[in-house]
Order: sequence, then structure tokens, then C-alpha cells
Amino acid sequence: MIHRFILPVIILCLNVHALYAMENKMQKDIEPNLNDGWYSKNDPANAGLDEAWQNAINFGEGWKEYKIPDYWTRHSIRREASGVTWYAKKFSIDNPEEDLALYVSGIDDEAFFYLNGQEVGKTVGYSEDLSFDTRGLLKNGENFLAVRLNRPAGMEKIYTPVSLVRREDLSKISRLDVSKEYARPSAEWVKDAVIYELYPRSFSKGESFLSIIRKIPELKKLGVTVLWVMPINPIGKLHRKGTLGSPYSIQNYYKINPEYGTLADFEKLVKAVHHAGMHIIIDLVINHTAWDNPLIKEHPDWYKHDSTGKIIAPNPDWTDVAQLDYSHKGLRQYMIKMMKYWVKDVGIDGFRCDVAELVPLDFWDEARAVLDSIKPVMMLAEGAKPDLHLKAFDLTYSWNIYDVLGKIFNGRTPPSAIDSVLERESRTYPKGALRLRFNTNHDENAFDAPSIERYGPGGDSLTIALIATLPGVPLIYNGDEVGNAKRLSLFEQVPIDWNERNGFRELYEKIYDIRKAHPELERGNYKMLPTSDERNVFAFERKLGDRIAVCVFNFSKLEKKNIKISVSGLNNLNFIDDVTGERFPVKSGKLEISLREYGFMILSPKK
Repeated sequence: MIHRFILPVIILCLNVHALYAMENKMQKDIEPNLNDGWYSKNDPANAGLDEAWQNAINFGEGWKEYKIPDYWTRHSIRREASGVTWYAKKFSIDNPEEDLALYVSGIDDEAFFYLNGQEVGKTVGYSEDLSFDTRGLLKNGENFLAVRLNRPAGMEKIYTPVSLVRREDLSKISRLDVSKEYARPSAEWVKDAVIYELYPRSFSKGESFLSIIRKIPELKKLGVTVLWVMPINPIGKLHRKGTLGSPYSIQNYYKINPEYGTLADFEKLVKAVHHAGMHIIIDLVINHTAWDNPLIKEHPDWYKHDSTGKIIAPNPDWTDVAQLDYSHKGLRQYMIKMMKYWVKDVGIDGFRCDVAELVPLDFWDEARAVLDSIKPVMMLAEGAKPDLHLKAFDLTYSWNIYDVLGKIFNGRTPPSAIDSVLERESRTYPKGALRLRFNTNHDENAFDAPSIERYGPGGDSLTIALIATLPGVPLIYNGDEVGNAKRLSLFEQVPIDWNERNGFRELYEKIYDIRKAHPELERGNYKMLPTSDERNVFAFERKLGDRIAVCVFNFSKLEKKNIKISVSGLNNLNFIDDVTGERFPVKSGKLEISLREYGFMILSPKK
């Protein structure tokens, strides 16, 4: 349900209390504490650079005091204007060490950092931790730190601690304790899943469940193993948005949206999916309900209230839903009983859990234990907290890959930033944690852009192959297999045109046939490979036992010839591109290939 450009996602800065304590310990004899004394100022005309706001200034007209929180939460976020905002502070330091770094454990969107008027770095990826070299820039006495934050649609801000630390301590600070633990074990079908997100309203104009049944053979041929059906419950009418309302405004947890069919129709769908050897999960929306959900009258105490006693929405934008309060035991029991019904009685195989981080983690832990007593299920969290993986969830959202793809295609960062994102995950997530990889989903399609618009036709094809070959579980959003260029609104019916013939379906089938034939692409270890054109070409290997695949992607609009890829230890092997069948020998530890604009190869050795 999240529209991230209205409400940014909590990501990668969790377990922050432990992280914050580590930072404080590492900088205990380094002064000052950079979390105090900040000011902010909006820059709607983007004039700050020309007016030298990055230099030491007095905080006069327009500058307001700003407090960086220990950690960020949507509950306290305020609606703000989009555009450029500056954050700045003055601090003093005596005899600064030469080997200090500026460390920020998380920041949203595009940000530029300036120390004493000099740019020291900018954000890469999505909400990644950042460190910048301060050598030659810190002064004895007063210093000035400024951050210029470009927000496409408001709400982004600095939301985690900012520190001066010794460079030798960076690895200790940025590795969270949870990364030393192991993710909960997942069923084999979960580990190797290819998930297809299906929006019934757009998938078919009528009899949606029965229409899906007729499409199962096509979906299976596409490579799909798990069907995720977006919310199937009736939609609230009170305060609804648009003509038809958002499917994430749940009017009744036990009933079926008549737009899509009946409960008997849905049960037929579940059986048909299982008969095809696939699994099915549904959207679970339990952070909030519609305003006309019976629970509001039956249990008003289960909802959050303002100081006047009125039930409230989760935030100012989600006006069509009311916020639940999980401090009530009765609510928890109700929700777990409802989840059991869909798994045990109806037969589904798990849930995609909407805004999972807004529901207490101990509830999810309790619910998962109950579901595990019924059968192995898939639990997919719309969230990115590392500790979600310990007991409750198999999968979390990888917004970081989605966002860094946007930066790469906009020319703001090189494709090697993908490796930075994955390296950061290794320092943040439990061992074996599964991340959901996507080049779009229902939120991104509706509120950002369809993937074919975001990346262009050639770029879209590249991202399809990339998502299928990166470590993690890939997601396909309905309609992308026919190059859907429409924004599939959450509030209206926008049907997918299934008559498109543009080669995307064949591409999906080819890519996922390759993935299925190469278990190293499903579970193999990942390693980035050096190339002779790091600015445009990204390459990596996936290795499982003695099996290896080499994946190469040209992010340029231009053809790249004679690209050399270092594949040490693989001399005297011939590689074949499983996409085209073309062969390439390894000479002196290098593969030499040429790639068309936005071209890619998935290579495997042939004796």
C-alpha cells in the first residue's frame, strides 16, 4: 500500500538503538556530537548553491531548528513540501585527527554533503549507510556541515544519527548484530520462488478469479511458481478514494470483493493453482481497516484515538482507513484466528503483509508460530527491517535495488552501485535472509511509472534479466509480460491490454527457463566481477558448488565492444550465452564480449 514518494519506507537503519550505541562508543573521545544543533531551510528555487549556503552562514531568516531522531518512524512524520531542503550545523573540534570519516547511518533519496564549503559526497542507492573522507577538510576550531536534500515529492529527511568516527571503526559501526544471526529456515519452494503479483481489478474486467484460472497455464509457462493475489476482500465505501476505492481499505476480513467473484470461485482458484504445482498467497492488510469495517462499531477500543477520543487514520494521506491498536490482546487473537481461517479452511499458502513494520513484530512472531503448526507457508513482509527475518518472515522488500536502478538509468550513479547495495545487505541482514527483487510492483507502477516508461523498452528488458539473476526472489508484476505502459490505478479500473505483441512474454519465458535450468541462479553465491568499462557495464558471477553462471549487463544506450570481464581461475573454458547460444572462450583469465545498447548475457561454461 505504501506510496513511497509520499511516505518513505523504514529501511536499513533498524536495530538502530544498537547501532547508535556503537557509534557513541566509537566516538566517545571525539567531539562533538553531530546530532545536536541542526537547522533546516526549504529551497524551493534551488538557489542555495548559488547563494553559497554550503559555506559557513548565520542561521537567520528561514532557518529553523531541526532535531535528527535516534530512529525514524512513519507515525511522527509530517507532510512537507517537495523540492530541495538544506540541513546545516556548526561544530567545533580541537586538533582533528587525520583519519576521521563522516558517517550517516541512513538518509532518503538524493543528498549532497558539504564540509566547510566542499562537497564530500552524495547518496548512492536507497537509504544506504554513508561514509565520507574528511582528510584535509576538517579544521581546528569551528567547522560547518551542510546537507542539500532533493525530495521528489516531500517527506524525505535525515532520520538517523550523524557521526564523526575513525575510519578504522567504520566496519564495526556499520555491521549490525542481527547480521551475525541466521534467518528463519524457509521451505524449499519459498527459496526458489518466482512470484507473480496479480491485481484482479486490472487483470480482468469481470469474473476475475475464474479468469485467473484460465490463465494459469500461461503463468506457469512464464516461470511463475507463486501467485500473489492483491487484496481480495470487500472495499470500504466510507471515505473511499476514487470511484472504486483502494483494495487496501478492508471492509470485512472474511468476505470476498464481489468485483472478483465469490468465495466458491476463489476456492476453485486455490485448487487450480495447487493442481498446477504452484502456490498462492494473498495480501493481508491488518495495520488498518476501512471506516465501515464492522470492527469499528463492535470493538472501537481496538483502534487508535486522538486526544479528543476520535479514531484516527494512520497518517494524513491515508484518509480512507482507520488505524488499529495492537496493544489490545483481543485484536491480536482476532487477527490470528482470521489468518488461520484463510490458511487452514480456504487453503492458501501464506500472506504478503501490507506495511508490516507498522504492526508490532511480536505479533508477527506469534502469528507465524501458529501458521507453522498448520503447514509450511510463505510470509512476505512489505518492509525491510532485518529482524523481520528472524522468526516471522521469509522475505522482505528490496526497495534498495529498485531505487538504485532509478539512479543508474538517470545517470546519477554507476551500475557498480548495485554491488554496494548487496554488500551493505551482507552487513545488515541475517545470514540466509531472502530479499524480494523487483523492477516494479503495484505501488511503483501506479505512483512512480510503469517499468517500460521508467527504463525504456531496452532498459526494461535488461532489468527483467537482472531481477531474475540477482540473489533473492524475483517478482513479476501483472501486465509487464506484455509491456504494459499504463498506470494501474488503485482507485479505478484500468484494464491490462493482453493483446499486446512486443516480445516481452517470450523474453520472460526465456529468462526464467534459463533460471530454472541453472540452480546457481537461484541459490548460488554472488560476487561482482571487474570489467573494462565499470562506468557502463556491470558483471557478476553466481556460484553453487562446481556450477557457475556469469551475468553481464550494459546499462549504456550505446553498443559496447570488446568488453573484458575478469573471471580468474576459469582459464581454458568456453562460455555460452544461454540467451543467444553464442560462444566465448576465456583467455588469460578474461572473457571478451560485445553488448548492444542495454544488452545483457547470461553465460555458463561449456567444455
